[in-house]
Amino acid sequence: MSTESAGSPAELRARLIEQAARILGEEGPSALSARRLATAAGTSTMAVYTHFGSMAGVVDEVATEGFRRLVEHVDAVGTTDDPLDDLRRMAGGYRDNALENRHLFGVMFGAISLGGFHGRGADPEVSAAAFDQIVSGIERAMAAGVLREGDARAVAAQFWSALHGYVMLELAGMDRVVDDSERTVLWPMLAHLLEALSPTPR
Repeated sequence: MSTESAGSPAELRARLIEQAARILGEEGPSALSARRLATAAGTSTMAVYTHFGSMAGVVDEVATEGFRRLVEHVDAVGTTDDPLDDLRRMAGGYRDNALENRHLFGVMFGAISLGGFHGRGADPEVSAAAFDQIVSGIERAMAAGVLREGDARAVAAQFWSALHGYVMLELAGMDRVVDDSERTVLWPMLAHLLEALSPTPR
């Protein structure tokens, strides 16, 4: 069996995305080429162009796949009759995805340099779906009366900014300014934000 026939086209495409993200994350854009990527994925340079059209197309798909995985992780937490706990668990899914897919996460949010590989960026529908998950969670909490009525998108952006800022610091190892930052920084920070947004904040 040739390297190009090993696995399905979908599996080969997934390998190419994973390897492109890894090379960008570990070695930078100067190390990423069609030949290098093909070798890492066990295929040919023709397969790279067949699946993505160009190297910029590869990087666009890395970012899109990153958002797909984020959406899947957050969806997986489900919903309960406690909208505030759902928001906390969504935050946990967001963080888990970042830790499990740190190279993809770095590409999708610009934390990893792309050098000259600038295409169209992530699929806007997929990236918008990730934010809309948080908006939906905020809307449920407002409808349940546990958060003040208001602009759900603005509140979701506040929640996302706090969560994402912490996650980016954690990925960079900058959360180590304190011990057990998840317990002493992340969850208290989000709890304080949600308390301030409650109908009767303390």
